[in-house]
Amino acid sequence: MPHDGQDMTAQAIILPDLLSLTGAAVAPTEALLEAAKAGLKADLAVEGRVSGGAVDANQTATHGLAWFATYVQALKQMQAWAEKLEGEGKFGEVEKLLHQIAFGEYLAQLAGGIPMSQGEIVRPADLGLESTDALMTDAVRQLIARGNSQAARMRLVELMQERSAEITVGASGLDDELEMIREQFRRFSVDRVEPHAHEWHLKDELIPMEVIEELAEMGVFGLTIPENLGGLGLSKASMVVVSEELSRGYIGVGSLGTRSEIAAELILCGGTDEQKESWLPRIASGEILPTAVFTEPNTGSDLGALRTRAVKEGDTYKVTGNKTWITHAARTHVMTLLARTDPSTSDYKGLSMFLAEKTPGTDEAPFPTPGMTGGEIEVLGYRGMKEYELGFDGFEVKEENLLGGEEGKGFKQLMETFESARIQTAARAIGVAQSALDIAMRYAQDRKQFGKSLIEFPRVASKLAMMAVEIMIARQLTYFSAWEKDHGVRCDLEAGMAKLLGARVAWAAADNGLQIHGGNGFALEYSISRVLCDARILNIFEGAAEIQAQVIARRLLA
Repeated sequence: MPHDGQDMTAQAIILPDLLSLTGAAVAPTEALLEAAKAGLKADLAVEGRVSGGAVDANQTATHGLAWFATYVQALKQMQAWAEKLEGEGKFGEVEKLLHQIAFGEYLAQLAGGIPMSQGEIVRPADLGLESTDALMTDAVRQLIARGNSQAARMRLVELMQERSAEITVGASGLDDELEMIREQFRRFSVDRVEPHAHEWHLKDELIPMEVIEELAEMGVFGLTIPENLGGLGLSKASMVVVSEELSRGYIGVGSLGTRSEIAAELILCGGTDEQKESWLPRIASGEILPTAVFTEPNTGSDLGALRTRAVKEGDTYKVTGNKTWITHAARTHVMTLLARTDPSTSDYKGLSMFLAEKTPGTDEAPFPTPGMTGGEIEVLGYRGMKEYELGFDGFEVKEENLLGGEEGKGFKQLMETFESARIQTAARAIGVAQSALDIAMRYAQDRKQFGKSLIEFPRVASKLAMMAVEIMIARQLTYFSAWEKDHGVRCDLEAGMAKLLGARVAWAAADNGLQIHGGNGFALEYSISRVLCDARILNIFEGAAEIQAQVIARRLLA
């Protein structure tokens, strides 16, 4: 790494008046986005309204718009983060480098092309933008030309090594209480999760019940449940921090809380008072473990096409049908089960949500409850809770366990959970990305080639730097969506953006982390191989990247 006095320090690398420069760059990105939206609205309109069919038929443009909007929002939140830190006297050299590189890279991609995935680059012309002249102000040009330089990346990695004891690369911008929560769960991950995660993965074992019991004692399953209903009554921001640090240890552990979060949100938003009082304290304490049972074979993300039916007979519903990709299904006590109660319907209007009780299984008898069978789906990663296919044949659910006590509300009830679920998934993605950075950084420091550590080679250091930069970008976007949720602001758009970007960042970090390992990364004994497998699911569950982009685009064009 360079060590020639001040020539390669912040004075030479960090642009003068950085915050003013990046602040001036935000408005041109918003103007570019508005121009793209206006053009697409005109192109996709039928009789004065944007056509759903036209949106589907022009996915490169519409999904590209979702990515452009995600980048614009991400830069806005990075600017807000930087200005907050500056006001608190915490905008140091690491933070400045993160901020400068972020703007330099993302502005360049807005001008030249954003990777929606490997091999799918969306460019301004794909959105009908004939020119990006309006974007290319003096501030934007400076940041593109000098913001993401090799010198900046090398200096950032040098500082990352000096400050390796810090939990995050750069100040998070969160308050002291949330940082105390982060420290608590980081310690738990380091002590109780990281030493065992790779063995759980290689042996394809369920996360031990003693770990789940410890998480319950720490309040993980009741973080956001109100105190009067047995929970801690904390913010969605706390849920993000906890999910981030637990997933950094192992995504399976970080995802244990997801099922409780979804179940609690369903009951809080759609349950009767009696259901809230009965179920929420037990979910919060970990006395009962829930699982989400929504997806069916051949329907995927098209939940409105579900075929599993629930027929009422007296004071009992009998459920018949098949479900798939059900996480942690065997040893849970209750299923939030979506089924069709109105056989005359073929869309979301006839769906109802149930709190379907079951007996937890064992290794010998994973599904002992009458009317229910199941089989494990073997998977590449995300193994700690296991995935299952389930079959229902006359499975009985008590009438009192119809969520909200009213049929036909299931899809609406589920939709109310999407914001929290996607925020939590974005947090899990940040944790996985941070895990990849942790592992890759250690390896790059320890591994010697041609007489020096890998980390001294600019392309290796640049990979590590960009991991840190994009993790902070995704983190700030996720924190913003959590802040909106905590303040009662509709945030389905921002939550979707956080999930969309976070999943890509996690995959890139894991892929680059494995590349730094070279051939060793391809060996099962190295933990980066597990992180790569775990990262891959993030672009699929809780809304595949394509579905997520479609949802964002429809909102933008509405």
